[in-house]
Amino acid sequence: MQYIIMLTIVLGLALSDFVTGLIKGYITHQLNSAKMRSGGLNKICELIIMATACGLEVGINQLGHYYESDALAGITGAVAAIVVFGYIVIMELISILENYAEINKDAAWVGRLLKRLKNVSDKELKKGSEDKHNE
Repeated sequence: MQYIIMLTIVLGLALSDFVTGLIKGYITHQLNSAKMRSGGLNKICELIIMATACGLEVGINQLGHYYESDALAGITGAVAAIVVFGYIVIMELISILENYAEINKDAAWVGRLLKRLKNVSDKELKKGSEDKHNE
């Protein structure tokens, strides 16, 4: 049942992102079928990735039974599915907020929040690339 809930949440967020992107394109007069196709295919890929993570959890649990390490397999599988789920949820929420910020120019709080989130992510990217150069 948990897999159905995860997939339903990801599907709902992907659909919300697609619809807010469509509204944004209409309002800004930038509707583009190529961009919509690409966005739609992106959403399908997210669902495939989430389904794969759920399948991975099931597979790891089954391997745990086979190798008699159920607890470790359960934790490993759950972590894999939850990490993928969390990443997709955060990514979709940010995209929905970006669309909303362009739809409603009066929602200044969204712009400030996104700027702060992007600042954090830019710093992490710079730190990651610096770490790779130092190795």
